[in-house]
Amino acid sequence: MMTPESLFHNLLGLGTQWRVMRCEFVKEESLVRLWIEETPLLWNGESIGAKEAVAAYDHTEELVWRHLNVFEHRCEIRCRLPRGRKTTTGQVYRVLPPWEGLSKHFTQAFEAMALLLMRQMPVAAVARHVGETDTRLWRMLKAQVAAAYPKVDWSGVVCVGCDELNVRKGHNYVSVFCDLIGKRVLFATEGKDKRVWESFVSELDRHNGHPRAITEVSIDMSPAYIAGVKENLGDQAVVVFDKFHVIAHVNKALDETRRAEQRLALQADAECLRGNRWVLLKNPANHTPKQALQYQGLLKRNLATVKAHQMRLALQEIYQIADAKIARRKLLAWCRWVDWIAAKHLRPLFADMRKCAAMITRHLQGILGHWVHGTTNAFMEGLNSVFSAVKRKARGFRSTENLITMLYFTAGKLDLPVTH
Repeated sequence: MMTPESLFHNLLGLGTQWRVMRCEFVKEESLVRLWIEETPLLWNGESIGAKEAVAAYDHTEELVWRHLNVFEHRCEIRCRLPRGRKTTTGQVYRVLPPWEGLSKHFTQAFEAMALLLMRQMPVAAVARHVGETDTRLWRMLKAQVAAAYPKVDWSGVVCVGCDELNVRKGHNYVSVFCDLIGKRVLFATEGKDKRVWESFVSELDRHNGHPRAITEVSIDMSPAYIAGVKENLGDQAVVVFDKFHVIAHVNKALDETRRAEQRLALQADAECLRGNRWVLLKNPANHTPKQALQYQGLLKRNLATVKAHQMRLALQEIYQIADAKIARRKLLAWCRWVDWIAAKHLRPLFADMRKCAAMITRHLQGILGHWVHGTTNAFMEGLNSVFSAVKRKARGFRSTENLITMLYFTAGKLDLPVTH
């Protein structure tokens, strides 16, 4: 007849080198405890692994590991781990048990389950669900990421995107580098100046990659990023200015036009603009029935904001053109049109739109790279949205280190979980 000890021995897969010596269930605490000890056969295995004779030396104090629940009851493994001594060198070491995870407080099975939950839930929510502190879970997650991240191979990385994520209020940013073909996060570091590119190239070398292998880089029009690419990646890396950032600049200019006109317009026009910010930032095709009615009301008035909105729609239509030569001609025509409208009407209202036109003219070659290479930061824009949602659910991350860890964990395509 199988005893409880032999049952748990088989379930844990302990083999011949370890055995469950005792088990108990504490009903008041809803807790199952398992005591494990080594067998004499352990030292044969240790001697083979060390390639020299190993003998028992002593034992540690009793250690505790959290294991998967037994039905709905919390389960702990307890063991005074043996320490062995190599007879040739005299080295004394603690034997590594087969159940121990990377964090030393949890078993491998528990870590695998917790990692699965943390992919879908905030760490604090997982901690409440499993009855552990979020500090311990973060420590475990960092240990797993730290073990898996150095093993990632970047030898095939040729197309890189870089964008900044806002960590918290106060202009705290993290620059995130992604493989736009492999759809994975490669590297993240604090800051958004050109020095982040030096850090990226250093990390690239450690992962079997090479800066001269990168042929395309998708970035925004940040002077620091442009300088960083030129100084660290070489002339073969073609810079493509991402269309999402171009449209984002124009969206911001549209909103500034609305604000300025609301301040300067007559009361009736100002009232018409008030509360219609999202009506103007949306494309008409995405309007709700109520927003469509509000938009029709705006079109009946001769407002600078409506003209700025039409400028944005016209620019989006240019991005639908397939031919690069036609797109170039249309972009330059769009810039001249914006300048003409600004000159014809009240200049201060279109100041930000004119800045966008000047920006497009100044960076035209990189913007046209969108048509030549078809490279976009769509993956990174989606990543930004995902992390904004995660931060809202978790009420932010306690540190930048936690944010970077979560980036690698959720989007780095790491081979997890890592075991000893």
